[in-house]
Amino acid sequence: MAGLNDVPFIKGLAVPSVCALITFLGYFSQFLFHNSTSLEPGPPSRRETIIFNTLLFTLWLTYYRAVTVDPGRYIFKDRVIDADGQRWCNKCAAPKPPRAHHCRHCARCVPKMDHHCPWTRNCVSMTTFPHFLRFLVYTNISLWMLGYFLWQRFSKIWEHRNLPAYLGPSLSGLIGLSLIAIVNFFTTVALGIMLINTVRSWIFNQTMIEGWEQERHEALMDKGPKDWWDITGPDGEKVRFERLEFPYDIGFFDNMAQAMGTRNMLMWFFPLGGNPTIAKDGTGSGWEWEENGFNRVEGLWPPPDPDKIRRAARGWPAANRDYAEELRQASMSSSEFKAEFLKRKADDEKRKRHLMAELEEVDDYDMYDDEEYDREFDQGLGWVNSDGDRLRDYGVDEEESEAEAADEDVPLAELMRRRKVLQRDISDD
Repeated sequence: MAGLNDVPFIKGLAVPSVCALITFLGYFSQFLFHNSTSLEPGPPSRRETIIFNTLLFTLWLTYYRAVTVDPGRYIFKDRVIDADGQRWCNKCAAPKPPRAHHCRHCARCVPKMDHHCPWTRNCVSMTTFPHFLRFLVYTNISLWMLGYFLWQRFSKIWEHRNLPAYLGPSLSGLIGLSLIAIVNFFTTVALGIMLINTVRSWIFNQTMIEGWEQERHEALMDKGPKDWWDITGPDGEKVRFERLEFPYDIGFFDNMAQAMGTRNMLMWFFPLGGNPTIAKDGTGSGWEWEENGFNRVEGLWPPPDPDKIRRAARGWPAANRDYAEELRQASMSSSEFKAEFLKRKADDEKRKRHLMAELEEVDDYDMYDDEEYDREFDQGLGWVNSDGDRLRDYGVDEEESEAEAADEDVPLAELMRRRKVLQRDISDD
């Protein structure tokens, strides 16, 4: 479903399609129940009609808010902020607070980004999650009530199955009832699964992106050090990997209260209830997140991605440059340079033959081809979870995420200007 974000035709029709679906199931069904007199047990009662239309009203209201509420944006008081110890967003040219991700559809860093929903054309984030959850709750209740109406009428048809056809419902009424039942069934299943996943994220205080990161981290740890023991970062230093616990699960009630922006349970499912907001002073809500203390220190999430680090280290030309050797070679004549090159080549071939001879003596040795690794990754779609999803499927800008690992195209002076130089406050301009 996440891949629908990339289809322009569907992107433009997503919200109108949802509105059409609500209209069809919510109002065409009532039109059929009230005007097809042959459908027993007749029209819904006045009480049932009021309840159903009240649910539809709350559904429309919560959907409108899920679509229109801003997913949040970070506003910095200074033009350039000291980014030491923080992640950096190359697209926003600003620090990236914890749990934030750069959405390629919203074109900004979104606080506590869960995913970019194609059906709301909006990010499910810290500020929109309460409205998205309320929308799913009221939608599912409405679908269940419609399912109850349908069950009443189909059960009557089954009871009268042995009567002559002219005593049963009309053909148009039967077709309309069947069409509503089919659409309602598939919609109920799809939104029921979505509600279960959303409630799970709510209870455990874990976004879909963070669940993807945790699954990748556990898969990496289960493989053992053979896949990451020799990884070095772009600076040439060894990268330390350790098993991390998800740090933002701070307790059942606290998780839910944090996500809804209030500890008042009565407001959690109130259609006009509010949502968390980003603090304007650069600290607090949206900028900092309480951790459970299960890891040795705070701030270790998200876990490092060995694939990203490995590619970053290979893509940084200055990572392993020997400037003294380059100067020495530059002073050689062409014949001296060629002779030294041939000597190095012969020595490399000799070492390679010696190494291969030793490896052939080891039984069941699993050859690791570095070039093959690159080919497999380049031809594939990157790491995917058990559902076949990548970060891109949740709306995350993977190109920005790649650049985050190594700013290989950015001069050092520019990096220093961005990350370590505090400029004057905008108000001073």
